[in-house]
Amino acid sequence: MRKASRLFEIIQILKLSRAAVTAQIIADQLEVTVRSIYRDIAALQAMRVPIEGERGLGYILRPGFDLPPLMFTVEETEAIMLGLQMLERSGDTSLRRSAESVNRKIAGAVPDPLRRSLQSATLYAWGSPPQMPKDFELEQVRTAIRNEQVLRIDYRDDRGEASRRMIKPLALIYYAESVNLVAWCELRQAIRNFRSERIAQCVTQERFFKGEGDRLRAVWTSGWANATAKAAPV
Repeated sequence: MRKASRLFEIIQILKLSRAAVTAQIIADQLEVTVRSIYRDIAALQAMRVPIEGERGLGYILRPGFDLPPLMFTVEETEAIMLGLQMLERSGDTSLRRSAESVNRKIAGAVPDPLRRSLQSATLYAWGSPPQMPKDFELEQVRTAIRNEQVLRIDYRDDRGEASRRMIKPLALIYYAESVNLVAWCELRQAIRNFRSERIAQCVTQERFFKGEGDRLRAVWTSGWANATAKAAPV
């Protein structure tokens, strides 16, 4: 276990304990030496974490101390950072801005040892961004999904045929080559996938489908699972 991860775990152990915890107990839980725990306790105290106690007697965390809202292990933070890099290459302008903001918040919230680890860029997401719609931002679609609000779209299928649809947006799928919008199509009376770059216009309507979103997504995922199972080799 890396040092930054151990520091987090030590705070968690002390925070959850109602009595003093010896270095030996902490060392056994984290599978390190007692000497390492002594050094880690000293490092935490130097960072003004209110840990009290002595060697041989145990340690306690003074009441009222809390971790910042963003506290992850090194491995958890690396997973988040890689996910943020993948968002940055998604082609979605709004999500890219949000990813950059989350990146800054994490860097500002974690202790120096973990911050230095994150700044040593060792994980990368590579590749060209997928095709994106030209006339609107996908943020509009994500908002409609959250609000369970109907959209009107002008769509052109793979044969070049144009149509106007009223849809109930359910999900966005970010493929490598495109972003697909999953929605209940009122014209077809079924769930359909729409490639976002083929949507010429997207207009939010003053109509809602409150309470239907989860049910329709369950229908979609069930159908997807069944199709996958039929296609799988036996």
